[in-house]
Amino acid sequence: MIKAYFASIAILLSLVWCSGAGALTIYRIGGANLPRPEVAGEYEFVQLNWRDINAAQHGFSELLELDGDWVQPQRFDPEVNLVPIIGEQGGQILNLVWIGWGPPQQDDFFMFDEDPNTSYLGDGHFAAHGPSAKSLTFDFGARLLLERIRFYPRQQYMADRFVEHFKIGINDGDPLKDGTREYVIGQRGSNLDFDIIYDVTENTAAMIDLELPSVPIRRLLFTAPENTRGIWEIAEMEIYGTGFAPFANYVSNVIDLGAPASLGELTWGGRLDEGADVELSMRSGLDEDPNIYWRSTFRGGERTRFDEKGRALTLSTYNKLQRGEQAGVTHDTENWAFWGAAYDFAQGQGRMIGDGPQRYVQLRADFVSGVAASSQLDYVQFAVSIPPVASQALAEISPVQVLPGEMTPFTYRLRPQLRNEDLGFDSIVIDTPSRAGRIDDVRISGVSVPFEVISQREEGFVVRIPRIDVQRTDELIEVDFHAEVFQFGTVFSGRLFDSERPVEVPQSITPGDADVLVESDRLSVALANFNERTIRSLSLRSAVCTPNGDGVNDRVDLEYELLNLVGPVPVDVELYDMSGRSLGVVWSDALGSGRHVAQWNGRDRSGNLLAPGIYLLRLRVEADRGIDTRQVVLSIAY
Repeated sequence: MIKAYFASIAILLSLVWCSGAGALTIYRIGGANLPRPEVAGEYEFVQLNWRDINAAQHGFSELLELDGDWVQPQRFDPEVNLVPIIGEQGGQILNLVWIGWGPPQQDDFFMFDEDPNTSYLGDGHFAAHGPSAKSLTFDFGARLLLERIRFYPRQQYMADRFVEHFKIGINDGDPLKDGTREYVIGQRGSNLDFDIIYDVTENTAAMIDLELPSVPIRRLLFTAPENTRGIWEIAEMEIYGTGFAPFANYVSNVIDLGAPASLGELTWGGRLDEGADVELSMRSGLDEDPNIYWRSTFRGGERTRFDEKGRALTLSTYNKLQRGEQAGVTHDTENWAFWGAAYDFAQGQGRMIGDGPQRYVQLRADFVSGVAASSQLDYVQFAVSIPPVASQALAEISPVQVLPGEMTPFTYRLRPQLRNEDLGFDSIVIDTPSRAGRIDDVRISGVSVPFEVISQREEGFVVRIPRIDVQRTDELIEVDFHAEVFQFGTVFSGRLFDSERPVEVPQSITPGDADVLVESDRLSVALANFNERTIRSLSLRSAVCTPNGDGVNDRVDLEYELLNLVGPVPVDVELYDMSGRSLGVVWSDALGSGRHVAQWNGRDRSGNLLAPGIYLLRLRVEADRGIDTRQVVLSIAY
């Protein structure tokens, strides 16, 4: 079990390198018993509750237990029958009208009333030209781990009213599989299909108690024909779940920040069991509704975004349409960003997503659990600043294609637009895939200006320039620097801040056409040799290791470059003697694209010093496109 608590707002603001006070607001969902964040200067704090889910504000919760302090996947008691509470769980019993037979009768419900003294009788209502079996499906509203299904007649009829023939089927709810499963029921246009897991043809047992497979199940089918002799009855149909909900979801209400704001760092805390996962993501927008709603006009396939009076459809008016009029919901790409990639939950923090100032924010947490492995999200917290430093800041980079792993000169072109109420800025953060080689020049409107490199790190640098305010709006700012690129599509993102306002949130930079004379319009850079091997280079700083403790060549540094990896992948170094015999893996890690160093101290995997001689170190990378290996020869001497 891995525990990760990241409660300190110092982490949240660790990348906020700007000054001033007064416009900072910190939002926190959950963690009701945590203290207020400790931040120097004035700020507003907004505490939200996990339970404050409102569908009218686009909030949603599925298969979760919500508390003021935490949210976690629901756990099912294997002793609790799910059938009577299926509606409470967001599901329904489908085909309660036994297919083809007219409206449900009161007797139909006797199977689900938790009274073993009442029953449904399967006695001669089988139409000669109708369905050959009575079929009943349970839709649980979400994918659950089910443990067993049990059904039986009343106690006094155990000897002769058993179900002779029946099938049990399952459906995992995956729409891509619809139409491919083996057993189909229903009428044209409303078919359901199932994988049959039990097909019993000669049963004489009254009590049927069957284990269900340990796979997520959305729908479960029971179907049975008329008995060959006599009738069958079912007093109770029982279905039991087990463990945690394998998939649970939380979507916050759309949070109104009050005005366009700079988005800061997102932090969170919680617990993650081994074998479970939490995919936390966010999106931001410019209006209160992330969706577009469509109405069918019933003129062929025509649909419109407006009601009959010409007013734009909203969530409320869309829900009031007749079912046949509702023609779907799509994402509002003009005013809302798509959901961002999931953050690394173990990191406890990540930068919020939004091109320029945003007024609305929405958070999502998707929980993946096993039978006994689950997770808990205690709180999610973020900071925003109003007003932003600039209303808009477009930037582009050139060149947009480079050779991998080579120090290349780049120009970062930035054009900010400021209004009277904007804070202005004097510092630019530029993210780079590795430590920048040089920062050569800064120009404003084509004229070189004094600048200062405030910070230079492996992941980027900060440069201070003459202050930009509304008087210098729309002027072109150019920054010349050198950097290396190791992955196709590397993005040189950036932020702006005012060094005189230390607690304000930096303003994110938006990719766009900053300079009409440059054909770039983007901040991503491609590689010229896209099909190169994963391991681009491999070398030793010293080909001789002398592990005698004198501090000279006691270890060797294996330097290498990795290209085009989508996230961290397994990397290891295995040692061989010259006969080809493996002496074991002596170093391993999970790494992404970039330049790396592996160190080896002249010992085998058991920690024993090796005898003098010649050895081989083999670097192995397990990437999506296959395994890549390279090797070097070195010697050990004393």
